[in-house]
This record gives sequence, C-alpha cells and structure tokens, in this order.
Amino acid sequence: MEITEVKVFPANEGKLKGYATIVIEGCFIIRDLKIIKGEKGLFVSMPSRRKKDGTFKDIAHPLNAETRTMVEGKVIEEYNKTID
Repeated sequence: MEITEVKVFPANEGKLKGYATIVIEGCFIIRDLKIIKGEKGLFVSMPSRRKKDGTFKDIAHPLNAETRTMVEGKVIEEYNKTID
C-alpha cells in the first residue's frame, strides 16, 4: 500500500495541532485524521464518530501496527514541513 498524497491543515487548538487528509494509491481518500500533541510527542488519531453512549468509534483505521506506523510517519512528516 502506498500513500500517494498527504494534505495537512494546521490548527493550533490546545493539544490538537492539525488535521490531515491522505490518499491511498491515488484512489481512496481518508479525511479528518487528527494530529495530536501527546506526552511522548505527536501522534495521529484516526477519524471517529461519537456513539450515543459518549464513547468514540474509529470510522477508518489501520489493521496492524506496521500500517499505523507508516500512516503516522507520512502525516507527521508532512505536518513538520507545513509548519516550518
């Protein structure tokens, strides 16, 4: 799987540092990934929806750690380019 496009939209709202949209292999788009500043640095939160009980459920997410690491790396790399 290849991420062919990453767009970052900075937003300095407390821990929320921005939003991102990724395109996978030029044919599948995922919007509203969140770039969050945590205790150990930046991480990417997948798009989610609030359930009736107040908890959140991811709408789209990687199924393994390797893919999550790749997505997070590409998004954070693009975020760092955007804010420089």
